[in-house]
Amino acid sequence: MSSLISISIKNKDGEFKSYTISVSDETNGFGQNVSMWIEQSKEDRDAKKKRTYVGNGKVLWTDGVIKKVVTPQSDIADAENATGNEGDKEEIKEEEPF
Repeated sequence: MSSLISISIKNKDGEFKSYTISVSDETNGFGQNVSMWIEQSKEDRDAKKKRTYVGNGKVLWTDGVIKKVVTPQSDIADAENATGNEGDKEEIKEEEPF
């Protein structure tokens, strides 16, 4: 199972730029399982526009648990619709490597 992370980074002008980071359970030919690109709008994703990649990397350490924190009202509504439970946190445990 993979994870998506949304992050905003402030540049030297004080403006924020949003990025998406993907952490995959599988590695590529270079032993990397993390990629980062400039965040796309829903319209760009629906139109299948190409992502602007920033870089790739790999997970160096993990405790084997990734938790999705549900805080904004829109996320709470999405979680209720998906699980039927209000305010649940989803816990994802990684499997042991081969």
